[in-house]
Parts: sequence; C-alpha cells; structure tokens
Amino acid sequence: MNGAHGAGAILFDDGAAYERFMGGWSRAVGARFLDWLAPAAQAHWLEAGCGTGAFTQLVSQRCRPATIAAFDPAPEQIAYARLRLRNTEVTFHVAAAEAIPFADSSYDLVVSALAMNFMRNREAAVREMRRVSRTGGTIAGYVWDFAAQRMPNAPLVRAMRCLGIDAPEPPGADACSLDALHRLFTCADLCAIDTTAFEIEVSFSDFAAFWTAQTPCFSPMTRVIASLGGPRQSELEAVLRSELPVRADGSIAYPARAHAIKARVS
Repeated sequence: MNGAHGAGAILFDDGAAYERFMGGWSRAVGARFLDWLAPAAQAHWLEAGCGTGAFTQLVSQRCRPATIAAFDPAPEQIAYARLRLRNTEVTFHVAAAEAIPFADSSYDLVVSALAMNFMRNREAAVREMRRVSRTGGTIAGYVWDFAAQRMPNAPLVRAMRCLGIDAPEPPGADACSLDALHRLFTCADLCAIDTTAFEIEVSFSDFAAFWTAQTPCFSPMTRVIASLGGPRQSELEAVLRSELPVRADGSIAYPARAHAIKARVS
C-alpha cells in the first residue's frame, strides 16, 4: 500500500525491504486471522492492499480457494508479489481500494490485511469492497493496534520518544480501534459484524536483524533516524537495546496486537 499524505507518508517502493520489515509479522497474524475467519473452500477471493503478497500466499496455501485476485496501488509491491507467487493461479493488479476495477457481486470474500489504515478514503474503500461482494459474502480485515502502541515497531517508537525524538504517526492510526472499525463497517450497511484482537509474537536472530528489519528505506522513522548525528544515533541504539527483551542466545522476541473485523453482505 502507499501511505497517506503528510509527515508520516510512506511510499512502499521496495518490495524486498517491505518483506524484511513486515513479512514475518504478516504471516503470523494472517494465520490467526484465517483461523478466526474460517472461510469455506472453493470460494472466490479478492484481497485489497495485498502488498508483497504475504497474506495472499497464506490464502492460496491454506484455504483451497476457487480463485484469488489481489491488488495494491504500489507497482513495486505488485511486481514483488507476482515474483513470489509466480507459480500460482493468483492474479495481481495495480489499483486502489477506492476504485476497485472489478464488476459488482463478483467475490465471496473480500479481505484487507494490514492495509485499511493506509487507504486514503476508508469509507469509500469499504463501500467498494461491498459493491464487488456477492450477497451473503464476507468482508473482513485487520490492522495493528496503533492506539495502544502494540504494533511491530513499538520498541523503536518508545526508544525514540524516550529521547525526545519525533516518531511520525502512521497513516490512519486513529482509525484502528475496534470501535472505529465497527463504525466503518456499520456505515457501509454491513450486517453480522464481529470483531476480535490477536496477540502474536515474532523473533529476530539478534539486534542487527531486528535493526535491519525495522529501518526500511521507505519508513518515515528511518528518515528521521538518518537525520540524527552519530552520537544521537548511538544513544538511540543504547536505549533501544535496553528496551528490547533479549533471550539467552541473543535473539529478540516481543508481541504485537492486531484488531480484526468481519461482516456479511446482505
């Protein structure tokens, strides 16, 4: 996904960097989401904001879909997704959720994985998701719990703020609570709305692996860190090392929380 405008704007123009940044987290939370969603086999799927295709791959492997189409507004992300799933029947498209290029009533499940907060007009996007869904179909998605600082880069954010360094807010952070998601789906006239939260954990082999994953080139926080002087960067690293839970073998693991929602199209 391409981020919204402003200081926290994100341009996801490096698929490999995004995979290092979010791939492990995406697969971990995506598996929990699919268990909760419990989709029927042989369904026709559409994924909005597919990024590098991490969740798309999970659907392909676990859900026995009849078809899968996926789209994202970032051409670089779609190029990476096509490469990683080149031997599957998934079709990828460059498109925005606010203007989905598919016919009415085409899909049984329309899902969005860690992307709804990046959509520039979430209300229009959910209306579009509803438009392309069949009667009785399901619309669902999940986002990180940004309000409670339970997203994957939370340790880095806390360390920066501890030192008085501005950590840009992610796009749509205020729209990721369970109540906000419920209101969003209610305004789209969806029914049987259900929400839940998932706690998941991902590990890194050492601090260097964590640092590389958490400072991708497209991140506004990476740009802020790069603008700091050497002593200030060293100070940030020291605070971050004290913040992270390190195991005896030097690996690092910590949890994050995602908010999920699903509803039926009547």
